Amino acid sequence: MNIHEYQAKELLRKYGVPTPEGFPAMSAEEAVKAAQNLGGPVWVVKSQIHAGGRGAGKFKGDDSGKGGVRVVKSKDEVRIAAEAMIGQTLVTKQTGPDGKEVQRLYIEDGCDIAQEMYLSLLIDRATSRITIMASTEGGMDIEEVAETHPEKIIKVSVDPATGISGFHARKVAFGLGLEGPANKSCIKFVMAMYKAFTDLDASIVEINPLVVTGAGEVIALDAKMNFDDNALFRHPNVAEMRDETEEDEKERQAHKYDLSYVALDGNIGCMVNGAGLAMSTMDIIKLQGGEPANFLDVGGGADKEKVTAAFKIILSDPKVEGILVNIFGGIMRCDVIAEGVVAAAKEVSLSVPLVVRLEGTNVEKGKEIMAGSGLPIISADDLGDAARKIVDATQNAKAA
Repeated sequence: MNIHEYQAKELLRKYGVPTPEGFPAMSAEEAVKAAQNLGGPVWVVKSQIHAGGRGAGKFKGDDSGKGGVRVVKSKDEVRIAAEAMIGQTLVTKQTGPDGKEVQRLYIEDGCDIAQEMYLSLLIDRATSRITIMASTEGGMDIEEVAETHPEKIIKVSVDPATGISGFHARKVAFGLGLEGPANKSCIKFVMAMYKAFTDLDASIVEINPLVVTGAGEVIALDAKMNFDDNALFRHPNVAEMRDETEEDEKERQAHKYDLSYVALDGNIGCMVNGAGLAMSTMDIIKLQGGEPANFLDVGGGADKEKVTAAFKIILSDPKVEGILVNIFGGIMRCDVIAEGVVAAAKEVSLSVPLVVRLEGTNVEKGKEIMAGSGLPIISADDLGDAARKIVDATQNAKAA
């Protein structure tokens, strides 16, 4: 789950991570009031969307060249900036060409920036450790830094069994070349950030830029936090921060039914049980010359209602020109999948090719249900056969 910058800073401050003072605003009036409460004389008006690159982004229909983050020096300028952002569509390199509508702002105190850096915490599944990544190249995408200046990336691994120690934090601070007050401030910052990361079951905390002020204090000028959905039951205060307006409608519906769904750019919808099998299914579709339209894992204990919902979500994507259902019945019974597929196909008046590969518990019963449905369901023997059939069927349907 993603949250907005102002929400991330609110959480981090509770753990002692220093940030500039700021207030969220849902209108130009609230933005001006926030500026009055902060005092000034310099404010930063920030668009709040779940995407990076806001400062370099552009608003649709706005030729001013001003992005989604603006430094202003009067309350009138705060209002002007807020009115120019609220309700407008901001396009960044992370939103894609469609952009995202700005519905919230964050009004923040200006900052005396002496140096910009990068700092993040993430889970490294290859080592089963938490990795601290830092760089002197703040304000840049870490991927760009890795490509152009890999020597400027510092990585420090922390074993979660023993936790962080002063050694880890000092290695980061010295690696960034910080001395004196800035060095001490950075060590405290890293320790506090690690505690927030582990206590809140975060999957990533990214501070870009991390800045050193003229007074030698290290603070988070920006903040991005993602959380492990499976741990949200332990953090109702974090779960309440979910902004559903920032989520794809299909992904929102999937969350409602506890389905793992990610929209992609292809035209072949996929419904699979098990994340590993879903990834393999998408790979084989691509191997056969097709492009998957989504990742969708219905899980191991889905019922008819859940399967029907999954089918509807796939078909709600206008790019979908064919569907591949690939189920290995262990805990999940093939007849339950078949019933859900048939019910959903009838309810939505299926108009695209449908290939189904079933294997496992009650597979013969599942095949009987589909064969007797009266629907033009194409049966497949194995995964390779299923991928070939859905790619061919989709291409034939387009040609016709």
